[in-house]
Amino acid sequence: MIRLGMVGGGQGAFIGAVHRIAARIDGRFQLVAGALSANPERALASAKQLHISPERSYSDFKQMAIEEAKREDGIQAVTIVTPNHMHYPAAKAFLEQGIHVICDKPMTSSLADALELAQIAKRSEVMFVLTHNYSAYPMVRQARAMVENGDLGNIRVIQAEYAQDWLTEASELGDNKQAQWRTDPKRSGPAGCLGDIGTHAYHLARFISGLKLEKVSADLTSFVEGRQLDDNVHSMLRFEKGAKGMLWSSQVAPGNENGLKVRIYGDKGGLSWEQESPNRLVFDKFGSAQQILTRGGHGYTGSEHLVRIPAGHPEGYLEGFANLYNEIADGIEACATGKLASDVLNDSLLPTVSDGVDGLEFIQAILDSSEADGRWTSLGGA
Repeated sequence: MIRLGMVGGGQGAFIGAVHRIAARIDGRFQLVAGALSANPERALASAKQLHISPERSYSDFKQMAIEEAKREDGIQAVTIVTPNHMHYPAAKAFLEQGIHVICDKPMTSSLADALELAQIAKRSEVMFVLTHNYSAYPMVRQARAMVENGDLGNIRVIQAEYAQDWLTEASELGDNKQAQWRTDPKRSGPAGCLGDIGTHAYHLARFISGLKLEKVSADLTSFVEGRQLDDNVHSMLRFEKGAKGMLWSSQVAPGNENGLKVRIYGDKGGLSWEQESPNRLVFDKFGSAQQILTRGGHGYTGSEHLVRIPAGHPEGYLEGFANLYNEIADGIEACATGKLASDVLNDSLLPTVSDGVDGLEFIQAILDSSEADGRWTSLGGA
């Protein structure tokens, strides 16, 4: 089993537990070390709960990176599940020690840090993977393959949305830790809803369509009084090859729990996928009856390794993460045989450091456009 470490994700954390479950599903990782909290007592208590040896419980991720790199049985990979502002220094520490990095999104809290981390990752010659887990859902992979196969023809319209309602009220003023750090610019960075879930919708639009986004015209809003970061995002999108789109992301939309949706239309047909019904993909070939394609069912042409149980037995969020971890394990094993990390990543569909930079360029362009009252703004400042 691949020896795994974790930074963040201690007692009371949400996403750390998700990563740990996903890493265990296929039996290819073992969690053996962690800097689970900056508080030594909480870090040790969290490690004890997870059966991590006390000597491999750290309260300083820099110390963890150095000490684990020295050990003959040291970790081979680390998962970073901290608030956004800690992604860059933690990833840097482990990349510089030659340890593979699995990082939650967004990659960093600023574009400048993203660009610098990309250079560090390139020099490190180890894998850096960003956990855009929705890209590993079987029907998302099938949608991408259908676009590549020309089933939709030339792409014209891309609609992406991600709507939630859990921040409709000022939850950050209570004891909701998830709300507290996600609405705090010191920990989340300059983007709130945009960085938290808008980046997922954007990544899926890019991942499925295969098209590069060129310009945005955006309007960010903080509807809840006193909230420092955006809780609603509207944006028009201009992609390469003449495709147009819109993105709506909101955490103040009552009745929406985790409403991630992507719809893509070309001159031959259209596709629609919704995260809350992840095992179904709707395909409309122009002039023909609608088709409902299901994970593992008739018409499914995706990779078998993405499907663990028969059609009709739902798979979703945890399995999407697990699919990423399974493919990361393949990559780590390939690197162990002498294959270059860059070649491993180029041959895969895993989100990489370049996806991370792209995500931060998207965030910055949205912020700049909204600040300029919706002015059309190019990604990357071009």
